[in-house]
Amino acid sequence: MTRLKMILGEAVRSLTASMSTTVAATMTVLVGMFVLGLTIGLGSWVLSWSDHVKKQLLVKVYFKDDVTAGQINAVGARLDPHVNPLVKRIVFVSRADALKIMKKRFPDLTANLTYNPLPASYEVTPKKAEYVSQISDQLTPAPPGVDKVNNGGKTSKTILQVGRVIWLIFLIGVIVLLVASTLLIANTIRLSIFSRRREIEVMKLVGATNWFVRGPFMVEGLVCGLAGSLAAVILLLLGKEIALPAIFHHIQGSSDVHAWPFELNALVILGVGLAVGAVGSGLTLRRFLQV
Repeated sequence: MTRLKMILGEAVRSLTASMSTTVAATMTVLVGMFVLGLTIGLGSWVLSWSDHVKKQLLVKVYFKDDVTAGQINAVGARLDPHVNPLVKRIVFVSRADALKIMKKRFPDLTANLTYNPLPASYEVTPKKAEYVSQISDQLTPAPPGVDKVNNGGKTSKTILQVGRVIWLIFLIGVIVLLVASTLLIANTIRLSIFSRRREIEVMKLVGATNWFVRGPFMVEGLVCGLAGSLAAVILLLLGKEIALPAIFHHIQGSSDVHAWPFELNALVILGVGLAVGAVGSGLTLRRFLQV
């Protein structure tokens, strides 16, 4: 208990004695965690939007005009979700239903039609967007009665590639921010440690353990990390309540497109801020413990 009080007392003394260094370290964490919060919020929303777009990818199986009921049922049996592990759902769209959908979507184009030119079809929803090409390959060559199979072609490939690129950019961005924040706070706290290097040498020479010497600086890093993270959370909360509604008012979204909950984002920022502060202090102190 006495040792803990001593460590806390040394940390408080260091924080108040070198206020400029304390403010610099706290501001470093603030900027890093604020950018990290923005990256998580925006990145998770973009990933959610990407998943929403991928859910709209379908495989459409168009039948010939002279197709028989047996041929339609045969194709349906091959695509049955209970049999085909790649398929989530299939919906049969008759020629009449296809015309009704077309009239609803494009009333001007279908106003003067004298006959129904649309074929019957199956709309196949894959379990994963990446399965669209595999499902279409299962229907190649085309079974009897099938006119063509449409899996979106280049559009599907582009959407899937964009989704992978977005995920990669998000991952790289988070890693770069964490590394940069750790190095920045390490360099900032290095100034405080350098000014007390003689004191550290004396403590080591009289038998103090590495963790006893490291303790006050770790607490100092934790305090700076916590203060900077809390400030970043407050700024993000203000942005969420003030700026975000004005931005998303002009963006057409969907009910299943959303970012991470703000509460979860705030917990991540606080946890990362504490870890960055502690790790930054610990890494910086290593060279000064070699006495």
